[in-house]
Amino acid sequence: MRGLILVVFIFVFGCKEGHKKRTYKPASSGNINNLLVVTENDLWNGRVGNAIRDYIGDEIYGLPQVEPHFDFNQVPNAVFSDFVRRNRIVLKVRTAADSSVKYYNDPYASPQKMVVISGPNRDAQIELIKQNSGSIVSALKDVEFSERQRRINKSLFNSKPIQDALNISIKFPSAYRIAKAEDQFFWIRRDTKTGSLNLLLYSLPLRGFESTESFSEYIISTRDSIAQQHIPGPTDGNYMRTEMAYTPHFTETTMSGVSALETRSLWKVEGAFMSGPFVNYCLKDETNGRFLVAEGFVYAPSQKKRDYMFELETMIRSISLK
Repeated sequence: MRGLILVVFIFVFGCKEGHKKRTYKPASSGNINNLLVVTENDLWNGRVGNAIRDYIGDEIYGLPQVEPHFDFNQVPNAVFSDFVRRNRIVLKVRTAADSSVKYYNDPYASPQKMVVISGPNRDAQIELIKQNSGSIVSALKDVEFSERQRRINKSLFNSKPIQDALNISIKFPSAYRIAKAEDQFFWIRRDTKTGSLNLLLYSLPLRGFESTESFSEYIISTRDSIAQQHIPGPTDGNYMRTEMAYTPHFTETTMSGVSALETRSLWKVEGAFMSGPFVNYCLKDETNGRFLVAEGFVYAPSQKKRDYMFELETMIRSISLK
């Protein structure tokens, strides 16, 4: 009997202890890629603010016009309370005795990422911003990609024909349509008022390369060949190709658990006044003996293109190889 009482006692009070550890956190808010900067006005309006804008808000490579990684909203510490704390991504810069960069998950809301940069003076704070800008941007962007995918998941396109043909899984909004499907090639498109968002998916035979440079050359020549074959211009004889006056940027990365080459640059339509940005991922799928290529490109004349490209890249990041 005493044993039974002891078990009940432990269960009841153990549950209470467990409940004590759970803290309710409100849902985070904010537009995609809107970064809340918490720092005093004199820092924001001086060299520290300039460093944040130059390094954390650096322009995105591969867009035809200058667009930063983030839109900034700045508040001083005294204002950082209540609903202001619910912003999904937060960068805090403060004056402290020790220099550090710390990352916090869900401190005031969920999901939320907060990065706190501490330094004894402006020079130390600026140096920390410079040295850690890459990892800071990456950490904040990961949260935004997840949020964009969460919103996409609310209304998904039935992509089973694509998944069966290419042996992948992929998630993208129901607002898209399949503009073209031929064997192992798919052109997925969403029309806008002035242009379109486009995703290309196709397979290529797996082969080896002596260097990253030769792999890069192969990517450009192959995408131009595929585009000429499948992506027509407004009139006969027009076709899309890489704008070689703008140097492509190549990055070796990992996607869906395999190595991949990321290419960012501009495209144009030969013989027509049409152009825009593209991002191309070539995944080395050794299991299936192929390269899987996923490319997003945007045509949006006279409009900002960062958020359009972000949507396409979110779709590409959802790809899983089978």
